[in-house]
Amino acid sequence: MQIYHTHNLRKVPLTTPKPYGIRVSLWPGDPFRKLLGADWNRLHWYASGDERDRALAEMSRKHEYSRAGDRPALAFEKIERLDQSKRL
Repeated sequence: MQIYHTHNLRKVPLTTPKPYGIRVSLWPGDPFRKLLGADWNRLHWYASGDERDRALAEMSRKHEYSRAGDRPALAFEKIERLDQSKRL
């Protein structure tokens, strides 16, 4: 018997492999590293490389409210997880 209902979960359980990812982290010297820690990062996983590339383009774009001279505050890195037996 399951002890949860899927509609109550914050995230849908992973049912398909998602080996293509993006690691989001802070640049060295960013003042937020004092608050979040030097090793802070967030991982986002996708089922295909194309899906990941579209998400990366959207995440890293200069949005319409950016000021002239603003630089992205986050570092984005493409990653791949070839061993699907490990769930992150």
